[in-house]
Amino acid sequence: MVEGGSRLADVHIQARSVLIKAGIENAELDARLLVEWITGFDRLETIRNPHNEVAVDVLARLDVVLNRRINGESVHRIIGRRAFFGLEFSLSADTLEPRPDTEALVELALPFLQQRVAENGVADLIDLGTGTGAIAIALLGQVPHLRAIGVDIAPGALVTARDNAHLNGVSNRFAVLHSNWFAEVTGGFDMIISNPPYIRSKDIVDLQPEVAMHDPVLALDGGADGLKPYRIIAEQADRHLRVNGAIAVEIGYDQRMDVEAIFARSGFALKGLQTDIAGHERAMLFMKL
Repeated sequence: MVEGGSRLADVHIQARSVLIKAGIENAELDARLLVEWITGFDRLETIRNPHNEVAVDVLARLDVVLNRRINGESVHRIIGRRAFFGLEFSLSADTLEPRPDTEALVELALPFLQQRVAENGVADLIDLGTGTGAIAIALLGQVPHLRAIGVDIAPGALVTARDNAHLNGVSNRFAVLHSNWFAEVTGGFDMIISNPPYIRSKDIVDLQPEVAMHDPVLALDGGADGLKPYRIIAEQADRHLRVNGAIAVEIGYDQRMDVEAIFARSGFALKGLQTDIAGHERAMLFMKL
């Protein structure tokens, strides 16, 4: 695919061409990220030394990852890490990639947690379905006196989340718990937060290949109507919330009314709403009536 004995600048051009011919969206960016990762030369090095020769064995490894991208694996899944809320997170087979849309959930939760810390000197957060730990860790990075527990049903996700807490310097305030939602949870929290599975079961096969073929189904499948996790959270949250505590959840772009109704039936009122970068209603904050 990419010719041996190639100069660094030419490798970028060839990799981009391969992905364009394969119909890959964002081929230019994906090619740059993969070339930089495989060669170890960043964009600045490419500009400074475009004539650097790239070894044949490095080109062979590049061919492998280009084929993986063509076959539907995302760049970040290939590289094994992704940025979120200004931090870097490792990925694993048991975790979703933290995506920009989910930053809306962090932005919505942040003022509430900052206020709780200002009032009480400390605050406790529980992140249901923590995955990489991105949501909780991003909030820990913004709120120095916040403590968090990341809950997940997948043991591999908990290992990844713990590693990411260490990577981002907040491991002393972050713990993990193996639990199916609230099953093993004890105690009370200032906030319950979650980006739960919310895709309708029948719709998973129609998602982009990067998601349908490579993201863990457990982290995607929200049941027949995509709303099962919200019912679980709404029905069980009250016993784990401190006085005047809050629940913050991410939602699908068309789920606002249904999710609001689910929480209303359990006695929770909508107190905050946040849109994502595309302007879709993406995160909701609830408090007890």
